[in-house]
Amino acid sequence: MKYSELNLDPRLNSAIEKLNYTEATAIQEQTIPHILAGKDVAGLAQTGTGKTAAFLIPLIERILRTSDDPAHERAFKNWNARSFILILVPTRELADQINENVGKIAFGTGLKSYPLYGGTGYEKQKEALLSGLQFVVSTPGRLIDLYKENHVDLKQVAAIIFDEADRMFDMGFKDDMKYILSRVPRERQFLVFSATLNFDVLNTAYQFGAEPVEINISRDQAKAENVKDVILHVGQEEKPQFLLSIIKKENPKQTMIFTNFKHNVDRLAKFLMDNGIPAMGISSLMNQSQRNNVIEKFKAENDHNVLVATDVAARGLDINGVDLVVNFEMPQDAESYVHRIGRTGRAGNEGKAFSLISDRDVESLGRVEEYTKKKIEVLFMEDSELLKDFKPLQSEDNVFKRRSDGPRDSRGPRGRGGDRGDRGGRPDRKDRGPRPPRGDRPENNRGDRPENQNASRAEGADQQRSQAPRGEGAEGRPQHAKPHGQRPPRHQHKDQNREHKHGDRPRQGQGGNKPRPQHANGSQPRSNEAAHARPSQPAQSRNFRSNARGGQAKTAPKSIGDKVKSFFQKIFG
Repeated sequence: MKYSELNLDPRLNSAIEKLNYTEATAIQEQTIPHILAGKDVAGLAQTGTGKTAAFLIPLIERILRTSDDPAHERAFKNWNARSFILILVPTRELADQINENVGKIAFGTGLKSYPLYGGTGYEKQKEALLSGLQFVVSTPGRLIDLYKENHVDLKQVAAIIFDEADRMFDMGFKDDMKYILSRVPRERQFLVFSATLNFDVLNTAYQFGAEPVEINISRDQAKAENVKDVILHVGQEEKPQFLLSIIKKENPKQTMIFTNFKHNVDRLAKFLMDNGIPAMGISSLMNQSQRNNVIEKFKAENDHNVLVATDVAARGLDINGVDLVVNFEMPQDAESYVHRIGRTGRAGNEGKAFSLISDRDVESLGRVEEYTKKKIEVLFMEDSELLKDFKPLQSEDNVFKRRSDGPRDSRGPRGRGGDRGDRGGRPDRKDRGPRPPRGDRPENNRGDRPENQNASRAEGADQQRSQAPRGEGAEGRPQHAKPHGQRPPRHQHKDQNREHKHGDRPRQGQGGNKPRPQHANGSQPRSNEAAHARPSQPAQSRNFRSNARGGQAKTAPKSIGDKVKSFFQKIFG
């Protein structure tokens, strides 16, 4: 289908022609008529097939028709001066990219758009919202922040679009999506697009009143046709050598290298630079300004044509010039593999994707092949094709050592930021060395800590701590968690201390209480509570201690020598 057949607004037609859009792609051909009719749509298609234009072109057309003739069949029924289209995306890079596409497709129409996301100041975003926008492209977190401060009126949403919806669920935005959907009008138009759609996404759409027309142009094909993907079985230590050899052999113009771990990004970028290959890295450890700068340099035509990235860059980035993708590690989930290799072979171009498979990646490979329903071709490189002389990759041990030697604040964000799928944070417990004994830890003295400090700890940690055995002091006595007032040390057993320990309980002979039972020698039996509370002492020191309640003093037992002497005295007088 040609765009000229859609009878679009002349201003929109002019912008499309400047972008050289003439023939609609499969996803565009099947979705645009439904969107123009005001229907809800769930579109599933591989990356690089034009999903963004599939919803932007018909929505711009509807807005233009509404401003010219509110009674037009394509017009929004309840559009007013404050109405806008809300596009929700999982990452900041995708927000910038879609905002840029709105500007291109709506060029010359007077429609305005602005991206909202974290990592940048609020003021410019607030000013943009006050100026009046027809398109708001936002990550869920920043949108909710602005909504709670009354800078965004969600009741004015005429259509809501979830782009890369499955990625938002994977990154933990499910509750945010429900929060937003519960506050936009029920009669809004609902659109959801992704390369993969899971049951949770569609179930959420139905839960909030959407009845989407499901369009799936890739039901039997999980990845794009024009991407040739292969795997190489290598040892874990051989991966750097094979990475350099692949880049040398293929000689690509633009390459993206994916790793599962953000601490590997700088390592791999430095490794490539040390071996004469200009490279840059991008991960959630960078602030937004740095990330934008890296993306712009990578898109530009210069010698920085290699980008090392985590999955934060795997989704939604539309960079048509990428002709090679290398998975340094196989992703944990199969859908991420589809999105990674989808960075190449875009807009009808041919692309190649290589995955380095060691013993650590075998399970992930199995999940990918099960998902794509095909065995990935195995490639073997001749020994002559492998580079022998190169500078080695810095070991992970040196990276962690350098971080631990630096200041605490140099370790980067602790699991925060706009990209939850690329999680930051402190090293695992095992990487931080052994715990000190509980008796030596300052937190054992809980009397000096605020009472509400335990409330901030995770519930599971509290349970573990409560079940853990108490540490012991130098004499084997249990260390109590909380001292009771001014209680004296345990080794003092005077009457006033006993009275303090038992509160206001009257002593024998007071208040009409019955006298306590006594042993034959006049001493009183100790209660179980007192027996457990009082520390054990050597027998000799106990026997020489006078009874605190007035009983007869105990004598020390006779030694063996005294017993023998006494025996002979009885016999021989």
